[in-house]
Amino acid sequence: MTVTDEIAPVSHYERIGGANSVKAAVELFYDKVLADPELVGYFTDVDMVGQRRHLALMLTVVLGGPNEYAGRGLAEAHQPLNIPLEHYVKVGEHLTATLTELGVPADIIADVQTVLGQVQDQVVATGNRPGA
Repeated sequence: MTVTDEIAPVSHYERIGGANSVKAAVELFYDKVLADPELVGYFTDVDMVGQRRHLALMLTVVLGGPNEYAGRGLAEAHQPLNIPLEHYVKVGEHLTATLTELGVPADIIADVQTVLGQVQDQVVATGNRPGA
């Protein structure tokens, strides 16, 4: 008797421990961002409970987990903030440091960094991009 059922590949989301791990990453990430004097100003009038929930849902999607995100698109949410490239890079560094600190495997961190590169133009203000 042969088994012909294929086993679905395990997602990054599952590999890091699912929802609890994503929640822990979001908490640590925002601790870092809110402690950064260059970035904290973006969040002074933001509902951080909602903000953390949005990021957890987005990070879940990026990691291959269930897509339950129904918020605004990246460009719609970020373009009005006029975010310069250097602040986007700092946020990416905080996310990378968070994932590293939590023991996320290097291949998953590399994939998250690839996504950060892919969405940069949706977040960084048009006038703040190289060559713009």
